[in-house]
Amino acid sequence: MKKSFTGELLSGHKQNALEVPFDPAEEWHIQAQALWPGRRGFRVKAHVRGHAFESSIVPRQKRFYLLIDREVVESTGLFVGEQIRVTIEPAR
Repeated sequence: MKKSFTGELLSGHKQNALEVPFDPAEEWHIQAQALWPGRRGFRVKAHVRGHAFESSIVPRQKRFYLLIDREVVESTGLFVGEQIRVTIEPAR
């Protein structure tokens, strides 16, 4: 069930993100769950530049975004605007 794709690292007001080119509910046949108060989404395991991390995919304006926290950005040398390749799978 792993999916890989390339996208532009986007700046967010709380976390950076990468647009996910599919709906996780349709692709993986899973339901969104409560992530924190007021936010539902999909928990995932992700890999970028050999760095594994856990994150979430959240819906926003009929699109889906993989949240990428500052620690991952700094430890992998990513920068906003860069095209990055990521592999994700549902967290179990």
